[in-house]
Amino acid sequence: MTPAKQRLDNEPGEAVDTQSVRELLERGRTLTTPVLRAAVDRLASPMDTVAAYHFGWIDTDGRPSSGDGGKAVRPALALLSAEAAGAVPETGVPGAVAVELVHNFSLLHDDLMDGDEQRRHRDTVWKVHGPAQAILVGDALFALAGEILLELGTPEAGRATRRLTLATRRLIDGQAQDISYEHRDVVTVEECLDMEGNKTGALLACAASIGAVLGGADDRTADALASYGHHLGLAFQAVDDLLGIWGDPESTGKQTWSDLRQRKKSLPVAAALGAQGEAATRLAKLMAADAKKSQAEFEDFDEAEFAERAALIEQAGGREWTSQEAQRQHTTALAALDSVDMPGRVREQLAALADFVVVRQR
Repeated sequence: MTPAKQRLDNEPGEAVDTQSVRELLERGRTLTTPVLRAAVDRLASPMDTVAAYHFGWIDTDGRPSSGDGGKAVRPALALLSAEAAGAVPETGVPGAVAVELVHNFSLLHDDLMDGDEQRRHRDTVWKVHGPAQAILVGDALFALAGEILLELGTPEAGRATRRLTLATRRLIDGQAQDISYEHRDVVTVEECLDMEGNKTGALLACAASIGAVLGGADDRTADALASYGHHLGLAFQAVDDLLGIWGDPESTGKQTWSDLRQRKKSLPVAAALGAQGEAATRLAKLMAADAKKSQAEFEDFDEAEFAERAALIEQAGGREWTSQEAQRQHTTALAALDSVDMPGRVREQLAALADFVVVRQR
């Protein structure tokens, strides 16, 4: 039995080796941050400063900051991907940086589109520096991503850039779907999974394969690693959807019921609306009425109204279904690794990272 298969029974909530995973995340952060900072330094003023604030390197007054720069899951994946292809982890650094630039491009734009005022326990860029800077810096980070890869000048860099470009287009498709769903009464689970596969799964699939591509892996190997990353992304997003409704604001850095405030048709909502029973019927009526309200009216809701919606989602089975879906996607992600010939240590680390994503507490 392979190490990946041995870990398929890990259930959400079961303890994982978080220390080894944190070491992987820290390695990704340590190797990629200097290259990422050098890339950001290329930007014209004030975009370089705005980007540095977004990444947590400086505070609102421009002073050095040790703010949280994110979980670093994508860089960790890119470095492990290179090792899965038999290369040294440093081979994956340009891919890790490019993926991080695209990811943060999407965060800057998403925060503005969603009206989010907090990210990583700090005011978002659009709130501090204005919408125009959020748009410009996001665009600049996107351009830098391709620049970083193409500067390598190798055939592998061209292959990696094509994968990143496709992933970026799918990510944008997912954001467009997400926005359109906010104004619909009902979104099916299948539609929600398609959207989340684009918005989250595509870039994690790229992160999980781009290091291998840069290391010279063939398409069969890269595609298998991408499948692992895609399903890991769906598991990751399912957990995020749970936290978006029931997460502790002290841990998530967002408001209570944050996804409900934004009228997101996330997986728990879609699953609940697709269920049978009194709770699902009541929830559908409330959300149909919500859809007719302006955002200003919606933001006037008190905590009890959001709490009622969250309770109905749980009563209709949306919370439990989403938790189970996270585990299903986790299992599928690990199964994708079985076709890849890689060092046993790397396989175990990819499995541990998948475990961490599904059971993580923030």
